[in-house]
Amino acid sequence: MQNLAPIALFVYNRPRHTERTLKFLRQNTLAAESRLFIFSDGPKNKADEAAVEEVRALVRNTEGFKSAELIVSAENKGLAASVISGVSRLTSDYGQVIVLEDDLITSPHTLRYFNEALERYRNSDKVMHIGAYMYNLGNPQLPQTFFYRAATSWGWATWERAWKHFDPDIDRLMNQFDAHKRREFSIEGNMNFWKQMKAFKAGRNNSWAIRWYASIFLKGGLTLNPSQSLVNNIGHDGSGTHSGIDDVYNVIINPEPVTWFPEKIAENPEAYQAIRHFLSKRKGTLWHRIKRYLIQKKHSWLPG
Repeated sequence: MQNLAPIALFVYNRPRHTERTLKFLRQNTLAAESRLFIFSDGPKNKADEAAVEEVRALVRNTEGFKSAELIVSAENKGLAASVISGVSRLTSDYGQVIVLEDDLITSPHTLRYFNEALERYRNSDKVMHIGAYMYNLGNPQLPQTFFYRAATSWGWATWERAWKHFDPDIDRLMNQFDAHKRREFSIEGNMNFWKQMKAFKAGRNNSWAIRWYASIFLKGGLTLNPSQSLVNNIGHDGSGTHSGIDDVYNVIINPEPVTWFPEKIAENPEAYQAIRHFLSKRKGTLWHRIKRYLIQKKHSWLPG
């Protein structure tokens, strides 16, 4: 396969997570032919310095890839600014990028899926994002891959032609939504995407991902997704920037390679309904929600 996309891996202060992420990434069939760029953000405070250094020491001599380059930031940019600058740099240099964070376990076929999709839809302007994560939809009738409106951020890829439409300006984005668009954007109110937009504007989150999805949505773009996830997030132990303790999004990775991609570039209605159904039921009964809240509350009281 020619013209493999570079991989951007964003790391911070979680050496064990980073080690596992690299271990699984190295086992990918295209790892040895892929260029890896590891972006290490600077420590937020004194308390983070030792762990940030430990991660840097761990990744400094990474092997198993065509090349591995560590890009160190002296200052703390935060995840959003790190991702935006890293993705902008690699799409500018290579025209495409595969994006991973330090808490994602991949299938041995994840890189092949990304690269085949990037090649297949390279000139299809409506396709703006390739996602590797998918909820546990439990629907064996769905095709191996499908188009959908929302962008998942746990393992993804894009092209320079799409990334140039990324708009970081929350006011400009929000001003383009009316009530109908807000409902479509939030999967008929079943996902808190609009709430995330408002939280960003209010300074309560610093998400690049919600602004990327909004940019895609407003452009009329689509995202390609697998019906069975090719990544799993191991960061839901309370150690991540935006992650709590929650097994709702825990998935079993598809061990098989993806061999089918849609020719028709349009949102798959069956997949949309399956996702909408999952999202509407994901929080479970009132008792499940209370139990999850108490577990998270208990964790927040723990030292460290």
